[in-house]
Amino acid sequence: MNSEWSLDALYKGYDDPAYQQDFENLDTVINKFHAFAENLGQKSDNDTVVEYITLMEEFTFLISSLGNYTGLREATDTTDSETTSNINRLQAKVNATAKDSAKVDKYVANIANLEEIIATNDSLKEYTFFFNTQKNYVSHLLSDDVEEVIAKLNQSAGAAWSSLQQYLTSTVEVEYNNEKTTLSGIRNLAYSKDKEVRKSAYEAEIACYDKIKDAVSFSLNNIKSQVNTIAELRGYESPLAMTLSESHMSKETLDAMLTAMKEYMPKFHEYLKRKATILGYKNGLPWYELFAPLGENHTEYTTESAKEYLLKHFRNFADDLADMVEEAFDNSWIDFFPRKGKVGGAFCENLPMIKQSRVLTNFDGTFGDVVTLAHELGHAYHGLQIQEHRPLNLDYSMPVAETASTFNENVILDAAIHEAEGKDKLVLIESQLQDTTQIICDIYSRFLFESAVFERRKEEFLFSADLEQIMLDSQKQAFGDSLEEETLHPYMWVNKSHYYSEGLSFYNFPYAFGGLFARGLYSMYQQEGKDFVPKYRALLKATTVSSVEDVAKMAGIDLTKPDFWRQSLQSYSDEIDMFLELTK
Repeated sequence: MNSEWSLDALYKGYDDPAYQQDFENLDTVINKFHAFAENLGQKSDNDTVVEYITLMEEFTFLISSLGNYTGLREATDTTDSETTSNINRLQAKVNATAKDSAKVDKYVANIANLEEIIATNDSLKEYTFFFNTQKNYVSHLLSDDVEEVIAKLNQSAGAAWSSLQQYLTSTVEVEYNNEKTTLSGIRNLAYSKDKEVRKSAYEAEIACYDKIKDAVSFSLNNIKSQVNTIAELRGYESPLAMTLSESHMSKETLDAMLTAMKEYMPKFHEYLKRKATILGYKNGLPWYELFAPLGENHTEYTTESAKEYLLKHFRNFADDLADMVEEAFDNSWIDFFPRKGKVGGAFCENLPMIKQSRVLTNFDGTFGDVVTLAHELGHAYHGLQIQEHRPLNLDYSMPVAETASTFNENVILDAAIHEAEGKDKLVLIESQLQDTTQIICDIYSRFLFESAVFERRKEEFLFSADLEQIMLDSQKQAFGDSLEEETLHPYMWVNKSHYYSEGLSFYNFPYAFGGLFARGLYSMYQQEGKDFVPKYRALLKATTVSSVEDVAKMAGIDLTKPDFWRQSLQSYSDEIDMFLELTK
């Protein structure tokens, strides 16, 4: 088993003839698209729509192949100048199409008999949802010239600020025990069995931010300012409204979920206070103890034992999931360990063009790392369900993006808890509560932080000290008095890449959505058994061609009312009660 992923199934390098040929093919498609844009109105509406889809499919395939390859290369080595050059080269080509794209998208969306054309062409019927979303998208487009300027300027604006944050956080050196380590490496020590290691690692992490916090604050300020401007120009009420529109999710659904979350937050505070008591703290749980393991028999995992563990439990749920996980481990889909230049955290990239995915983690051998693998491989399983869709039907929105990943967590943790006895059961229940508290309390703090930054950035520049205070205020609101105030984490905005995308704001509430939606679906699986699995696959497949509300309706769920969210949260509340009983 290789510890680093292989990208050879995409390209074997920047000098690979296939890579060079696809860049040439991209130029050809861009030129064809430009000619198409210049000659709009000279063909029948039917022929125009068919040619539009053909060109868009070709363009999407090439951009996805080239973009995923360069992006994955950058994720494991942000210091590689050749990769940076290739990303900029590709982005410049994409930006050059902005004016033509705006012109063509508007023209096609405004064809008077578009619905009739789609209805009478079997090939186009598959794109009904795509065309409907395009109509909404086009209604917010600016003039063709302005769209072109925005796209071209972004390369040296939002996209550049995002790269700066990624570069700084992946290369900053952390001084720890007279040695130098990476930020992702030091953050992994939060899961250590040793209290002194957890505390000293936290202190080393906090200290390292002094080197980069001011530069990163400029990244955050300028990205959020840019998004504020774009949202206003496009006629959205706010960046959040723009995000919800792009997510195919209603404000009613978000409000219903947040209402239920706030109702149940005190229950999670009870859990945190009890954990603090167990660990010997009187004034709340210190931040560096959030991931402290309870119990001495905390198993350490190798990548091989992690594979065996996941296969054992996923096989009981669905063979196709277990087979895919085995392929991921055996065929170098996963890049496991932290190293200098590699980004922190974890993610999964679906690669439908080769019917595979790639998973990045910073594996350190804890049970939490095994759960992280399960989570990211859930994204890969989601990709497996949608890979037979047409090229323009492959993007699922942010909220449903976390459904399969969090469902996988439920499969693994529930099986593990049921198998365990005594102290081992307590350790596993607490591990699940750790993760759930992150998607309820911590995610809510991130949502509050990002909302406040967007609002205040309209009127003022927010220096690091300002951002630190907003983060602390958000954490106090989300965690109440359950955490020790002196050790709250004022720099959580520095290390979370989710804040640093000019094209993807509020990548926080989707984690809560995915966690609670998946919990509800998992409860259905527990009731229905194997009969639920085909429904689950169909639901995942529909996520790229339906709104989140319509996807949920396939399972008989109304997301716009708090009731469903309360049911999911109540199941966690019951688990907290079990934890409190076991530790009283």
